[in-house]
Amino acid sequence: MDMKAMMRQAQKMQLELAKAQEEIKTMTAEATAGGGMVKVVAQGDMTIQSITIEPSAVDPDDVEMLQDIVTAAVNEALRAVSAQGSQRISAATGGMNIPGLM
Repeated sequence: MDMKAMMRQAQKMQLELAKAQEEIKTMTAEATAGGGMVKVVAQGDMTIQSITIEPSAVDPDDVEMLQDIVTAAVNEALRAVSAQGSQRISAATGGMNIPGLM
């Protein structure tokens, strides 16, 4: 492969990566914990879009349980959206592992 062809390929990959990174920002993932008592939606930019808590999960005598359930749901939602982003980056790079992308 000549140098010009390699440069064109690199530019194409760079454009595809930029497109993928923009798409990732709009991705969402939903996770639940506590038997569905807490639902969290995370976005691809690693922010939390929403948290829904069933009223039955709120027990003033057991705040720690609710904290644990919320933490579990948030962590799962962030893991899920991160995995989606990693898959999209992998598709954009043709499976090449480029350090620092995800």
